[in-house]
Amino acid sequence: MRAIIPVAGLGSRLKPHTYSIPKVLMNVGGKPILGHIIDKLISEDINKATFIIGHLGELIQEYVTATYPALKSEFVIQHKMEGLGHAIYTAIPTVSEKEVFIILGDTVFDVNLKEVFKNKKTALGVKSVEDPSRFGVAVMADGYIEKLVEKPQTFVSKLALVGLYYIADFSILKKSLINLVENDIRTKGELQLTDALQNMIECGEKITTFPVEGWYDCGKPETLLSTNKHILDQKSTHKQFPGVVIDHPVFIGDNSILENCVIGPYTTIGSGAVIRNSIIRNSIIGSKADVQKALLDNSIIGSNSSIKGAYKRLNSGDSSEIDFR
Repeated sequence: MRAIIPVAGLGSRLKPHTYSIPKVLMNVGGKPILGHIIDKLISEDINKATFIIGHLGELIQEYVTATYPALKSEFVIQHKMEGLGHAIYTAIPTVSEKEVFIILGDTVFDVNLKEVFKNKKTALGVKSVEDPSRFGVAVMADGYIEKLVEKPQTFVSKLALVGLYYIADFSILKKSLINLVENDIRTKGELQLTDALQNMIECGEKITTFPVEGWYDCGKPETLLSTNKHILDQKSTHKQFPGVVIDHPVFIGDNSILENCVIGPYTTIGSGAVIRNSIIRNSIIGSKADVQKALLDNSIIGSNSSIKGAYKRLNSGDSSEIDFR
């Protein structure tokens, strides 16, 4: 089986970080988002992958080839951002396998894929959500998908597609993708994967779903921090530093220097970071960042950044109220 991982997006909701680093290489819980995805795929015995790259794609290629040399990786450039359907279409020349697993590159997930794969039926990962208007959704009938709707404006289903697609026979999806591109079939201005999958259904393909409760979006700052929290709940480092109070769970990278600090809970510190005289919680601090005299909460500090606060002198009278923000 081959994995197809679209990672060409600009990561607009995570600017300014994504000006200099692809979204999928942002650190969450001690490693890049993409690293968590690849680790999961390898644990499920998927050892071939196609990465669809674009913005800063050379950094993604460098990371994958250096960190996962045993993974049989191919890289395809998506020159125009024309939708997820177009992205998967660009990967067609790399696919000779019958079975394919498509996973969006900004999603950390926890699901038993072996149970999904063993049925040999095309199946899409879904999760019940309160606001389905932000997602593609699946409308079910008799255990199979009757209709797929991209970002519905009126309610049709709560079953949101979460970016996990097991395709039992890629040749069928390939035909639908070619039809999509050649006939320029667009929804909301883009060539949508949901339209290709809907075409498969209309041509008689039976497509089912599988539940994904462990689904963690990394597409914007608040969800990235939420995912960081989830990962740290599963695994925390236990390093100690003189004069430093650590409130677990945290991740502290190698060669970091911490002095006179309170760190955590739910804080990831990248390798080589220097933090002095600071209190940091529920935050992600990038590699080789320098943080001095700072009080940080719900913050994301990029790699090689320098953050320097200051102690303040106050002379406050009775019944005063002072709020530093």
